[in-house]
Amino acid sequence: MAKKLKNEKALLAEALRIVIDDAVKRGIVEIEPTDSQDLKVEYAYRLLVHDKEIAALPPDQLNLPKMRHRLAMWVTHKLPPDHDLLN
Repeated sequence: MAKKLKNEKALLAEALRIVIDDAVKRGIVEIEPTDSQDLKVEYAYRLLVHDKEIAALPPDQLNLPKMRHRLAMWVTHKLPPDHDLLN
């Protein structure tokens, strides 16, 4: 298992915010208030793979904890180096 990031939950939340906001602006998704966190995680992961922003997980490792971790890792490269979540 990959090393857990410090602030991983907050990083995941920030990744979801960035990806979902972008997808809504692009007109490719509508998120409902009743949509679960797991659904958002899976959607954001698949969109980033589709956009070639992240590498796809091997099929035998495709699960929600690994998707969450991959999204949290992705956002660490999108935030400015002095961002609070990276300290």
